[in-house]
Amino acid sequence: MSFASFCFKPEIVAGIEACGYLAPTPIQEQALPPLLAGRDILGLAQTGTGKTAAFLLPILQRLQDGPRGRVRALIVAPTRELAEQIGDSARELGRKTRLRSVTIYGGVSKHGQLQKLKEGVEIVIACPGRLLDHLDAKAMSLAGVEMLVLDEADQMFDMGFLPAIRRILKYLPGKRQTMLFSATMPDDVRHLAHAILTDPVTVQIAHQKPAETVSQTLFPVATHLKSSLLLELLQKKEVGRTLIFTRTKHGAKGLAEKLEKAGHRAAALQGNLSQNRRREVLDGFKTGTVQVLVATDIAARGIDVAEISHVINYDMPETAEAYVHRIGRTGRATRSGEAFSLASRDESAKVRAIETLLGKRLEQQQLEGFDYTVPPRNTAPEARRPSRPSSQGKPRSAGRPASGGGNRAPSRPGQGPAAARSGSPRRQIFSKS
Repeated sequence: MSFASFCFKPEIVAGIEACGYLAPTPIQEQALPPLLAGRDILGLAQTGTGKTAAFLLPILQRLQDGPRGRVRALIVAPTRELAEQIGDSARELGRKTRLRSVTIYGGVSKHGQLQKLKEGVEIVIACPGRLLDHLDAKAMSLAGVEMLVLDEADQMFDMGFLPAIRRILKYLPGKRQTMLFSATMPDDVRHLAHAILTDPVTVQIAHQKPAETVSQTLFPVATHLKSSLLLELLQKKEVGRTLIFTRTKHGAKGLAEKLEKAGHRAAALQGNLSQNRRREVLDGFKTGTVQVLVATDIAARGIDVAEISHVINYDMPETAEAYVHRIGRTGRATRSGEAFSLASRDESAKVRAIETLLGKRLEQQQLEGFDYTVPPRNTAPEARRPSRPSSQGKPRSAGRPASGGGNRAPSRPGQGPAAARSGSPRRQIFSKS
């Protein structure tokens, strides 16, 4: 199938050709016919499948006819990065349409946004918080919106935006075309879809299976050895542009600093950065001046870089679906990619959930030459004092837990001498019972 089969207007065709799109992706192939016919849609697709163009092209096609200078399409996204990405795509695809758009999010001055709204735009791409600021201040109206898109709906729920979304819906007319896209389908998203979609078409594109172009490897390791193992992996494996996931923004910042000190061109993408710094980090990752980007799931939702060679789960994700979403950022467009996961024994339940979803066990490896027997550091003040006489108690090495962590002396799998001697990639560390 080609884009010619959708009978786009010449101005839209010019944008498609300028972007270098040769053929529609599976989600575009399935979503475009009902969307162009005015149907509501529930789209389930992981990142990198082409869903942005799947909803932008019908918007541009419809808005070519009708009034100008008022808001007729609203696209709501969870993060500033994703909003910027959608805004860039709207400008590229719509370069010949003379349709105007504005990207609205917090962390920057309202002045430029207000000025564009005053001049008149047809498309608004917005994050929920700042959008409500403008609506509550009566700086804009959504009364003329004909098309609504909620993108990355599952992430909006994870970030606590459900109340904001409900408030935004009250500003919208009841008669409209609505599109809801999500990488996963938790109950909250399912309930929202039921409430706001009318007789929707459901399009589901392999949202629970990673691409076959991504090889997956599990590296069992004690929590306190994760950063050391990561440094060894980056040194010994042939990694290119690498995206590393951590559980928290503070963890992302600390890990990026540690990687920088070790000589890597690393940076963190996390919520405490100013918008200018966030854009600078993303631009650096896209151009290659930043080779290793450390991010949380929330911050990474706006990353659209095709040449990521490796995804590394420094912290295992909370859900199996999030794992699929993470590793889907490598191995795109027929390129091969690798996904490494550093999993402690405390994360074994998350590993089993991932394997259940995938329908297979992850290949487990130990990095040759890495010392898995190093015990946790004891940072408690008494650790720096002279040892007590043996008559007053057992020695500290007698299996007592280290201060500040849940790891014990090297008696657990993956930490003992046997683990150090083993180089077998098939060795099963986690129990499957």
